[in-house]
Amino acid sequence: MECYHGVLSFYHSLQGRLRINAETMDFSGGTGYMEKDWGRAFPSAWVWMQTHHFDSPNTCLTASIAVIPWQRRSFAGMIIGLEREGRLHRFATYTGARVEVFRALEHELLWVVRGGGLRLEMRAERTQGGLLQAPTPEGMGRRIAETLTSRVEVRLSGPGGKTWFHEIGRNAGLEAVGDLDALRALIGLT
Repeated sequence: MECYHGVLSFYHSLQGRLRINAETMDFSGGTGYMEKDWGRAFPSAWVWMQTHHFDSPNTCLTASIAVIPWQRRSFAGMIIGLEREGRLHRFATYTGARVEVFRALEHELLWVVRGGGLRLEMRAERTQGGLLQAPTPEGMGRRIAETLTSRVEVRLSGPGGKTWFHEIGRNAGLEAVGDLDALRALIGLT
């Protein structure tokens, strides 16, 4: 595979300070999230979102879906984790989860998945972001937009459609990169 993705910590406490020029920022008592990506290049198209700024404490959402090249073909691979109340709800290609809705509009992204008897709806605001450098096989020449000011409405429903969790995650990271219509076609949605 050209790119690998791993979540190291959904939710952990922070301790320490960072000094930049004459300004010191204290992160003690804050919360953190950590992930890593490695490989030769990022996918041709993907969506990634993450937030742990919910009203419910110790709650974190991370979700990604991408075009994955594999043996001269490509497929839409996804991995989603919603950790709440000490339990991790997983929706992923490898768990058999399926995408029901995937719509990327100018100012909003709607993504609904089902797996393991659960349904997860994510509605994210697409807000202005900054440009980051991303890897290609030739180097770090690709520029992608990432925001850290999105909001993601999350609804987790159990059997019978009963809502188990419904909140808005603030200060969300969001990337929606590449040809998302091609990604949608790989998902099998028209």
